[in-house]
Amino acid sequence: MKREYQICTNCVMDTTDSKIVFDENGVCDHCNTYYKDILPHWHTDERGDIELRNIIQKIKAEGKGKDFDCIMGMSGGIDSSYLLYIMKEQYGLRPLVFHVDAGWNSQIAVNNIERLIDGLGLDLFTEVINWEEIKDLQLAFFKSGVPHVDVPQDHAFFATMYKFAAKNNIKYILTGGNYSTECIRNPLEWMYYQSDSIQLKDIHSKFGKMPLKTYPVSNILNHKVYMPYIKGIKLIRPLDYIPYNKDEAMQLLCDKFGYQKYPQKHFESRFTRFYESYWLPTKFGYDTRKVQYSSLILTGQMTREEALDKLSKPAYDPETIAQDFEYIATKLGITVDELQGYMDAPNKTYKDYKSQDSIYQIGAKVMRALRLEKGGKR
Repeated sequence: MKREYQICTNCVMDTTDSKIVFDENGVCDHCNTYYKDILPHWHTDERGDIELRNIIQKIKAEGKGKDFDCIMGMSGGIDSSYLLYIMKEQYGLRPLVFHVDAGWNSQIAVNNIERLIDGLGLDLFTEVINWEEIKDLQLAFFKSGVPHVDVPQDHAFFATMYKFAAKNNIKYILTGGNYSTECIRNPLEWMYYQSDSIQLKDIHSKFGKMPLKTYPVSNILNHKVYMPYIKGIKLIRPLDYIPYNKDEAMQLLCDKFGYQKYPQKHFESRFTRFYESYWLPTKFGYDTRKVQYSSLILTGQMTREEALDKLSKPAYDPETIAQDFEYIATKLGITVDELQGYMDAPNKTYKDYKSQDSIYQIGAKVMRALRLEKGGKR
């Protein structure tokens, strides 16, 4: 029986998230989780500053005598760009800026990375993923019919960064992940865990055509157990300790470095732009802007009315989607008709393939019980 459509009275999450639950006031569980589990324990005032400075003191101590005291992932997006500026200029860290090139950088992203690196006088290390292998893996995900076709790119980013840190004995990885713009998580059915190596390998074994000899494969136990507790490599989210307003941060970077704005979060990658603005909403009815805007509503950076107005327009620019569609197909070495065939094929979910979902569910409960992780479902 099809569920009657309902939208949250507080944010803009709705029943396109099939597991969403509303209270008697029509407020969704995403909002209630934020108010109950995140907000009371999230401090960006003096308490957060003191905690962050203590962490940075440890990072600097660990980095004494080394060329760098941490790794900082850089995509060219606003979160990682602002993080880089703040950590270098206000907190005096000496990061090695780490960029993973999976073949889909937009020209704006390349320009933004160069301007930040040059303006801050930092060193950039770029790891280039074998194009033929990631292309084969991405095509396998398209053929599988799942929503989360961006997994090959995301998986490579984190696997590569962790492996580099372990190899070079760097104990701290700083990431732009934050509650300010991401306090609501994408529902699991929209975006499945990017670190599930079992699912990645299963989909590739069914639909891939070549072995993944150099593509970096990792897994959740490596991220959550082996790296932090055996190798001592910590993943830090500094933006959670300081005030972070997306628009203000972007304007600051524009003024100081000539940073170029993106029309939407994650659009620094041409593949992600296609995936989030066209593949997900058109094929599955999942509009990730609802998650992004709802996060901004909860953190006071956007009104619900503004969000609803933006959502009334397509996620993609109708004039350029044909161009993007052709670009994606050509770069993947297939015809536009073949890519359209994947769009028209029956929809699948992460449940149609092998996965480590049970391990994730157990781990999430343990992490929340120990207050090592805040928030609810994805």
